[in-house]
Amino acid sequence: MALSKLSGDEQGILFTQLCNVLDPGIAVALSSVNNELRTATRAPLQQLKAGHEAAAALCRKLGHRNCKALREAKTVQWVGKGLTADELKLLGTLGSVLPALEELTLWEPAAGPDGVQQLAAGLGAGALPAVAVLRIFFVMHVGDAGASTTLAAALGQGALPRLKTLVLDSAAIGDAGLVALAPALRQRPALERLCVYGSRIGDEGLAALVAPPPPTGAPPPTTGGLTMLKALDPRRTLITDAGCATLTAALDSGALPALERLYLDFMPASAAAKAAVYEARASLNEEDEESEDEESGS
Repeated sequence: MALSKLSGDEQGILFTQLCNVLDPGIAVALSSVNNELRTATRAPLQQLKAGHEAAAALCRKLGHRNCKALREAKTVQWVGKGLTADELKLLGTLGSVLPALEELTLWEPAAGPDGVQQLAAGLGAGALPAVAVLRIFFVMHVGDAGASTTLAAALGQGALPRLKTLVLDSAAIGDAGLVALAPALRQRPALERLCVYGSRIGDEGLAALVAPPPPTGAPPPTTGGLTMLKALDPRRTLITDAGCATLTAALDSGALPALERLYLDFMPASAAAKAAVYEARASLNEEDEESEDEESGS
């Protein structure tokens, strides 16, 4: 259908869909097609211009040559760039226009305790569509509020649909945060690696993550669950013997069918309770050529 055949409202909707602060050229060109569209898009164009200028400034601060370089980047490691919480919020809103990004690492102490919360608040449905690896390091405070009110909500809305590896390294997340985050993680069919190293999670958070086994004789659930999870790293957490018993039951019930590597060092659980977990599946391994910490660069 020719553009001229569309109503003014329909043209406005099309213009809005084409607005991209990292690549505004198409929307700008469309706005100049006719007088009606030029008039209708005057205010949105000003917003687009302001958004592009802010995005361009952020790109330069992050070390990218221009917006195109960020738009086409597959791997980014933003370490000590001095990003503020407001800039992380802006970065979150760019998630829908970063189709090539596959790996994101964040280590930004200047953002303060609300940095991750602001980042996640900007993520919407389908944001960061190709990101398979997300790493958030200890100076990026996730915390229970950040996990429960923002990151969990963003995942629940469909952000990061291809997430395979999530590293929350010493990110101050506790049981309440993991309880809130667990349902969204269990709906990530591609999730293969989860690291909550150095967090404050305990038995309650772990139970929410792996989920209790079904009643005796009941079939296993057919949807959700960590069916592809290959590596779980809860080292330096608060997990006790009760948490290890939950893991043992999950392994016995087949709730974690793909799990190959499990790290249970430096936690209150007894040696006997840890041994029982590994006895539940003989193929489980603590050793690997490239541990979760080495993969995450810590």
